Amino acid sequence: MQRAGARPALGAYLTALWDRRHFIVAYTRANNEVMYSRSFLGQLWQVLTPLLNPGVYYLIFGLLLHTSRGIKNFIAFLVIGIFVFHFLQQTIIRGARSIIGNQGLIRSVHFPRASLPLSTTGQTFIQLVVSLIVMVPIVLLTGETPDWGWFLLIPDVALAAVFAAGTALVIARISAHIPDTTALLPFVLRTWLYFSGIFYSVEAFTKHRHWLRVVLELNPAVTYVDLARAALLDEHTVPGYLWAFAVGWAVALAIFGTLYFWAGEETYARG
Repeated sequence: MQRAGARPALGAYLTALWDRRHFIVAYTRANNEVMYSRSFLGQLWQVLTPLLNPGVYYLIFGLLLHTSRGIKNFIAFLVIGIFVFHFLQQTIIRGARSIIGNQGLIRSVHFPRASLPLSTTGQTFIQLVVSLIVMVPIVLLTGETPDWGWFLLIPDVALAAVFAAGTALVIARISAHIPDTTALLPFVLRTWLYFSGIFYSVEAFTKHRHWLRVVLELNPAVTYVDLARAALLDEHTVPGYLWAFAVGWAVALAIFGTLYFWAGEETYARG
């Protein structure tokens, strides 16, 4: 006889998670629709937000601080970086709230708790897709020409999504036990933003210091952002080992995040 609420074996847990895939999809769509339901412009914010963020950052970093020096097509460079990083950032923020913000649901319904951070990741991914639809015309209007290399954006975004899902699982468990995590996250994520080459070129910043470039490229945000830029920008090239970093981060976080979250499965309903 198994104790009620006991953590199932990993294989059984993953099977149960797969069986709840329709619930995850439905919950993701519902949360995405509810997010802007009370605002005047509604779902239009999914388009406006990707447009407003780059505008603000371009004013500060492009025109005032001149971090655009040495970067061809800085507007597209900046837009791509912001959109990809925003996806990673929002996935972590929502993942941190996925357990502590759904205690009523957790206590009343039996389901694999990993469904919640995976659902918030899916919700953020939907918004990323909308952002990409907005991003492509911006890239075209700034003078870039489509080619077959643009399709490399697909595996890059897919790997970034896997990495983000794994990270959401990790931060969901941490914040479930340490609620103050959600208050600390904005400071951590802002620091991460400044170290991720969103407003400046890592290549230019680390010129003649190859070791520093490799260190910065170990940052997963730099990896996924630079691969997206390399896919869409003619003048932006990256070393081939960056794809190995991208795969490594995605696989490592997917495995570690799943195991780490599963290990705490019994504790999430305790409040």
